[in-house]
Amino acid sequence: MFAPITFAVVGDSAASGVGDSDDQGNYFGWTYHLAKAFQEPLVYINASRPGARSAEVLNVQLPKVLDHSPELAAVIVGGNDLLRSNFSPETFEKNLRQTMVDLVSNGSTIMLLELHDPTVIVPMPYLVGRICRRRVQAINEVTHRLSNEFGAVTLPTRALSGIYEREKWHVDRMHPSKSGHQFIAQQFAVLLRDRGYFIGGVQIDPINNRSRKDSILWMLRNGTPWFLKRSVDLLPGLIWLSGAEIIYILRQKYSELSRDHTGAVLGSNY
Repeated sequence: MFAPITFAVVGDSAASGVGDSDDQGNYFGWTYHLAKAFQEPLVYINASRPGARSAEVLNVQLPKVLDHSPELAAVIVGGNDLLRSNFSPETFEKNLRQTMVDLVSNGSTIMLLELHDPTVIVPMPYLVGRICRRRVQAINEVTHRLSNEFGAVTLPTRALSGIYEREKWHVDRMHPSKSGHQFIAQQFAVLLRDRGYFIGGVQIDPINNRSRKDSILWMLRNGTPWFLKRSVDLLPGLIWLSGAEIIYILRQKYSELSRDHTGAVLGSNY
C-alpha cells in the first residue's frame, strides 16, 4: 500500500474557493475539485485565506503546510498584492521566491496560476485599466520567471480557450464561478497527468446562472462591503496612480518626440 500524497494549498481567495460555495458559506474551489479527482491516496490541506498577500503566504501560511512535508503544493497569490497602493513587483518576487525555495527544499512540486486580465470582464476607467493591466503583467512575468527557474507546474490562464466566458466567472467578475473553478481544476489535471500523477476526470456540474436580480442583491450585500473595506487604501492610491499614469503617458509621448535624447532613461509606474 502506497503512502498517501500530501497536496497543500497556500494563497488568497483564488486558492480558498471564493466564487464556489454552498448555502452554508463553505468554500470549495478548484483545488478541492482537483483533489477529488486524484486516483491515489491523498491528504488535502488548504491553508489559504481570502485577502492574503505574498508576505502572509510566506510568513504565516507556509510554515503550517511545511509541517506536513507536501509532495505537491499550490501557491496562488498576487491578486491582492497588486490591489495595494504600495505595490512592488520586487517585493512580490522576493516573497514568492522564498516561498518556492522553502517548498523545493522540502521536495515539493509547486503549482502556480497565472493571473487573468480582469479588464476584459470588469468595466474600469481607462487610466485604472492601464494600471491594472500593467500590474497584472508584472505579477505574471514574475510568476513565469520563477516557474521556469524552479520547474513549477504553471497554468497559463490568459491563454486558455474560453476563460473569459461569462459563466466561468462569479457575479463579482473577479473570482471564478463554480464552473470556472472546475474548469481550472480540469486544466491543472491535464498538466499534472503529464508529470505522472494519477488523476481522473474532474466533475463538472451543470451551470446555474444567477438572475439579474440575484446578481444585484449579491453585489449590494457582498460586493459593496468588499469594495469599501479596501477603499481606505485603494481609492487614494488609485487617485494618485491615475495622476502618475497621466504623467507616464505624457513622458512616453515626449520620448517619442525626443528620440535623439537617447541618454534619457524613463522608468515605469506600477
